[in-house]
Amino acid sequence: MIKELFEETYRDSGVMVGFIPNLRRPLFQNQALREAMLYCFDFEELDKLRFFGQYDRISSFFYGTELASSGLPQGEELDILNSVKDLVPPEVFTTEYKNPVSGDPTKLRANLRTANEILTKAGYTLNGSQLLDPNGQPVQFEILLNGPVIEPIATAFVTNLKRLGMNVTIRSVDSAQYVERVRKRDFDVMYSGWAQSLSPGNEQRFFWGSEAAGQDDSSNYAGIADKGVDALIDKIIFADDRETIVAATHALDRVLLAHHYVIPTYTLRRSRIARWDRFSHPDALPEFNIGFPTVWWYDEAKATKTGAAKN
Repeated sequence: MIKELFEETYRDSGVMVGFIPNLRRPLFQNQALREAMLYCFDFEELDKLRFFGQYDRISSFFYGTELASSGLPQGEELDILNSVKDLVPPEVFTTEYKNPVSGDPTKLRANLRTANEILTKAGYTLNGSQLLDPNGQPVQFEILLNGPVIEPIATAFVTNLKRLGMNVTIRSVDSAQYVERVRKRDFDVMYSGWAQSLSPGNEQRFFWGSEAAGQDDSSNYAGIADKGVDALIDKIIFADDRETIVAATHALDRVLLAHHYVIPTYTLRRSRIARWDRFSHPDALPEFNIGFPTVWWYDEAKATKTGAAKN
């Protein structure tokens, strides 16, 4: 048997997956809390202990495509951001988005200290071991999961959130109840994601637009209602050419990341395939497909070595 990883099947789409705070809850309307939560997710430790080093940390709402932002804005992307300068966070012009890196106790403590500094600066305080928001209310919430698969990941995340004084619980429900609660926006934090095509358009309003925030059947799970985001979505929809679409999507990605609407987790951008060693394929496969069985062939020499099939 041969095990192979193929990236071709993922080249035609991007992805964002993570923990999604519900901005319809007053608790999560404070961006400082959402940013502090980011520093509590220790991807590197999970990748080492549970993922066998196979997964990648997501760092874009269009991860895995040319639409993902990187570095600092320049060229047409910078022009687009300048056209909505008063509506977007100022740090998008000066600071590249980077996920915190952990993986050992020293780095984790440093990240938790950074999270604590963010919270303190924003007016959060501790009452004993309980974190209080700027209004003196306890920071407590529930993470909603679709079944038990993600429970170990959520548990590790919650352990670090509690170190900051947050009272967090996990609720795993069956798919029917999960869908019903998501549709009714009956959740504090949920775990889900979005797939993205290489040609973004009107669906971006359904994902992040202000109007969609009030629609129960939309994919704007977070409840994002931001004028800057709306303006950048329009830049994508009404772009005249591919270069402008890419530049405007980079700008939108950068602004969504700066608002910390999602705590990004991980993905595997390759297909796992196990097969008998009786087949061969060309070194260069189709760009968006592994081409099986069209460009693969039965290899007599390999079949001779592995032996004939047995009844």
